[in-house]
Amino acid sequence: MALEITDANFDELVKNSDKPVLLDFWAEWCGPCRMVGPVVEELSKDYDGKAVVGKVNVDNNANVSAMFGIRNIPTILFFKGGEVVDKQVGAVPKSVLDAKLKALL
Repeated sequence: MALEITDANFDELVKNSDKPVLLDFWAEWCGPCRMVGPVVEELSKDYDGKAVVGKVNVDNNANVSAMFGIRNIPTILFFKGGEVVDKQVGAVPKSVLDAKLKALL
């Protein structure tokens, strides 16, 4: 299951991770976010132990959202070594996200 990333645990779970991180910025009222949600959950199972897969609710975590200038959702950021190395804005097929995450392993 994808981790819930918050303003409080961001540094611990994302910035300090020794694994690649996929971070989905979403909100409950966002239709395209609801399409991407199940894909993110599948990826969290596929990459269990190999990568960190998390979700940030933008309505509840303004600091993390502002830190990365999130203006459109869903936005998915890919981190390696605590730094953003790739980005995907909008709903895309699982294969696109899978390829981007696989490239970071």
